[in-house]
Amino acid sequence: MKEKYLARMKQIAFAGGKIALISNRAHCLKSDNSILTKADVEISRLVHTAISDLLKTPDHILIDEEDIENTKYLDQSYLEASTLIWVIDPIDGTRAFSNGMPNFGISIGLLKNLKPWLGLVYFPMLGELFYSDGEKSFFVQNAFTECEKKRVIILIDQQITSQSIFICNDSFFEKFDWHSSDCQLMNPACAVLGLCWPTIGRGCGAFFGAHLWDFAGSWPIFLSAGLSLRSYQTGNEITQLDIELFARESKDPWKLREYYILSSKQNFSLLREKIILKKNIMARRKIRV
Repeated sequence: MKEKYLARMKQIAFAGGKIALISNRAHCLKSDNSILTKADVEISRLVHTAISDLLKTPDHILIDEEDIENTKYLDQSYLEASTLIWVIDPIDGTRAFSNGMPNFGISIGLLKNLKPWLGLVYFPMLGELFYSDGEKSFFVQNAFTECEKKRVIILIDQQITSQSIFICNDSFFEKFDWHSSDCQLMNPACAVLGLCWPTIGRGCGAFFGAHLWDFAGSWPIFLSAGLSLRSYQTGNEITQLDIELFARESKDPWKLREYYILSSKQNFSLLREKIILKKNIMARRKIRV
């Protein structure tokens, strides 16, 4: 069955990419002030239609960023009762997308028994596709064309130097400082790009603090490269879907409670040492104590 599921994922990505490329990119703001475009809505609708037959069975559920009722799945017993969990982000990097930039992607993940299984992330304007078939992961250039070039993603463990690139997120500098002389920072404003690029050597890792749909599609892909998401605070790795990982009581319940570092096991401690909590935040913590 996995071949059929993967084929559907590729069909969705291709069709979704066409929607994104012809979209006028006009946008509005959601209740949390994040950006919503017509392409987000249309690709979300596309996914629901494409797997509607599967969603009629008790084994499949779909967690979609653009589904206003997605919080109903924040129940561990409910998730455990579902063998296969589809997780989609119709457009990740929506701000960049709405401004005509190429750093956005369509992310589709399929978890089996709460663990990463199949995954796909497609960057339509870059023509690049990352996907995992459950055993191996692949990087494809000129995706969905006659000039496709595909290669297997293999274990990677970069040596960190002053010329290395560490990919950060939008909120990084709100709480942290960084020793740029040790390693350079880049913020592409696209979570899935930060999780996929290090798997092929474009960066030594990434700083991550986002939602389930931001990492579900790339999860099995970066695991194939020997990378994982480990908590910045505790060093614990995310190994399966657990609702305790998320800020369920907040206004953003599917967001991870903690910040994570994507890296090889060897590089985790090296990268964590370079991330310094801002002094003013440390001072506030002492006052509270």
